[in-house]
Amino acid sequence: MVKALENIRKRKRTGGLIKHTRSRRSDEKDTFSVDTLLGDHSVRIKSSRGGNIKVSLVSDNSVNVIDKSTNTIKKTSINRVLKNPSNRDYERRRVITRGAILDTELGKVRVLSRPGQTGIIDGILINE
Repeated sequence: MVKALENIRKRKRTGGLIKHTRSRRSDEKDTFSVDTLLGDHSVRIKSSRGGNIKVSLVSDNSVNVIDKSTNTIKKTSINRVLKNPSNRDYERRRVITRGAILDTELGKVRVLSRPGQTGIIDGILINE
């Protein structure tokens, strides 16, 4: 009688291991997401398909702030992360993502860029 094929993906009928025919391709490789935190400037560089490079921001302590009233862009330091409406866990861990509210020297700033994928933090002043 033929043995049940419950382990068809792990073993051959004879009990030997099945060898994989190929390894992962560059577009199939995956890494953990980069959660941008408050700290000294640090980036992670990842090579992608076609010879391109992706830059992920690991930590930073400054933000490029757009002031709509004066139509200027200023680089200012971040005091702390106030809110992160995208995820309650991110808010507790003080992770900076798009839409996070930061406390800066110029006032409250909402993050417009995606720091984990663009490698920079851009924001806009919130008028209250």
